[in-house]
Amino acid sequence: MIRWQDLHHAELTVPELYALLKLRCEVFVVEQTCPYLDVDGDDLVGENRHLLGWQDDRLVAYARILKSDDNFSPVAIGRVIVSAQVRGEKLGYQLMQRAVASCEQHWPQHALYLSAQAHLQRFYGQFGFLPVTDVYDEDGIPHIGMAREVSQA
Repeated sequence: MIRWQDLHHAELTVPELYALLKLRCEVFVVEQTCPYLDVDGDDLVGENRHLLGWQDDRLVAYARILKSDDNFSPVAIGRVIVSAQVRGEKLGYQLMQRAVASCEQHWPQHALYLSAQAHLQRFYGQFGFLPVTDVYDEDGIPHIGMAREVSQA
């Protein structure tokens, strides 16, 4: 059973912040052998949100939602992670459903954007994201920019 949280950055506790930074480091820096500065200054500013999925007391799924101060810019979903210990349990799908729903709830008039690892293009396509850039290199990993237009519901 997964316990989900959708939190404005000001609602994060210190242990929650530590857990999300630890998971991001485990996956993006260590597992993917991609040395980069993950703590980029965007986690605790503006209207940015964090989606956390907990199994027992362990963070196993996470995504960050960045809302620009520019009301014409798309809302960006990033740092989408599922812990290696629970991959294959469809948590990535649940996480993205929740990320899109959070964006639609908080910013219904904004398009969405994400910088996807290129091999996950089909996965993100299930949520209405379409490629909007060519494949490019980001920290040694092929990525592609993908966007989702404002929902017409």
